[in-house]
Amino acid sequence: MDLHIVIDPGQPRGEQLLRQLRSLIRSGRLAADTQLPPTRLLAEQLGLARQTVAEAYERLALEQLIDARRGRGSFVRALPAPADDTPPPAAPPPRLASVERITAFQALPLPFLRMAGSPLARYDFVGGSPEPALFPHADWRRHLHAAQRQLGQGGAHAPPAGLAGLREAIAEHVAFARGVRCSAADVIVTQGAQQAFDLLVRVLAGPGDVAALESPGYPPLLAMLQAQGARAAHVPVDGEGLVTDALPADARLVYTTPAHQFPLGVAMSASRRQALLAWASRSGAVVIEDDYDSEFRFEGQPRDSLQGLDAEGRVAFVGSFSKTLAPSLRLGYVVTPPGLPALREALLNAKHLADVHGPSLLQNALARFMAEGAYRKHLRRCVAEYAQRRERLMAGFGTRLAPWLTLLPAEAGFHQAALLKPGLAVDATRLAALARRVDVGLYPLQRFGAALDGLLMGFGRIAPDDIATALGRMGELLEAAA
Repeated sequence: MDLHIVIDPGQPRGEQLLRQLRSLIRSGRLAADTQLPPTRLLAEQLGLARQTVAEAYERLALEQLIDARRGRGSFVRALPAPADDTPPPAAPPPRLASVERITAFQALPLPFLRMAGSPLARYDFVGGSPEPALFPHADWRRHLHAAQRQLGQGGAHAPPAGLAGLREAIAEHVAFARGVRCSAADVIVTQGAQQAFDLLVRVLAGPGDVAALESPGYPPLLAMLQAQGARAAHVPVDGEGLVTDALPADARLVYTTPAHQFPLGVAMSASRRQALLAWASRSGAVVIEDDYDSEFRFEGQPRDSLQGLDAEGRVAFVGSFSKTLAPSLRLGYVVTPPGLPALREALLNAKHLADVHGPSLLQNALARFMAEGAYRKHLRRCVAEYAQRRERLMAGFGTRLAPWLTLLPAEAGFHQAALLKPGLAVDATRLAALARRVDVGLYPLQRFGAALDGLLMGFGRIAPDDIATALGRMGELLEAAA
């Protein structure tokens, strides 16, 4: 074994070696029964005479710190217990408010962290998780190889804002698909939407600041705000989305999912969108628009993004490729509000401090993938597949599960919420526990801060032919409970 011993040529070498070996043993860094290197080997490693090492070992043996075992070598002895076995007083921990807030994460609602550690059931209705089989492996591999060749020829790291080609492709896509008004200069590429939210919260919210969140809503936003010491104002959601009349006047920012509310799935009405923008104008607040899985639209006309309706430029538009391609890519973006150039500079500084630059290889491959038109083609394929699963889910809730559950309407996204009807013998939490026993994964809305008794029914990871089987098993459980 190699020992961390440093020999200063200007000092007595034998004394240095003895002192450092003694310290390693007494501090416990060399545990009992650890074999020391042979004298010849240690002498060669340290550039010492073998006799110098042998004398140090003899001294350690006299001090009863090591044993010399014939034919085997020298081993560290177990140290005798001190006369007073009372442990020394521990040094007081640093009194840092931020450390205490982060430690308190154990008590925060972080369902995704706990869900990530649990294996999926055979028939799983997990939300926000795309179908891995839909990933365009052949096209992606081709663009990834091209990006590798470019980097091998001296390609530069991506700047904090992201590669210019990818920012241009994103700006073009969101303008075409979501009516977002921006240029490539307004786009900052992030490692998933999660990093975009983290940067926005760190820049916009400080201790004591008020931030408005949808309730029920996305739990990690609440955790981020609490980590910053900000105060969260929970604003209810109804059939038209965020209830704008309940927004607090002193809020500095508001977080909303207008295209497909998480977790209820409703879309924000046109009147509420206008009311929210008017509130932001009066209060001087920033709106974070989470365009959560809006690419998957199944009925009705596409609704304008808040950012596209915003005449004053107070909306930060956040998107991600985790739902459309794969979460493991960790690629997302924020379109900074055109009316707040100082916010863009602050976000760029925060991004630079967070990770210096993003993954150049993946950004380059995605830019090529989008510029070629393969991304839009892939989205059309995904919408067709998820539409089929959605139809089977709705058919099952309209027949087999109709006596017990009501499926809430949703125009877009690959999850819908289902509410249990009053008077049932089981609630959503109990039903989810029972369903696990028959290999069906269900997720109560209460995990996401909802007071409603219901389930989040994602259909991204369950095969179309398996939906009827899973719903049939749910029906059997509900019949047995009734």
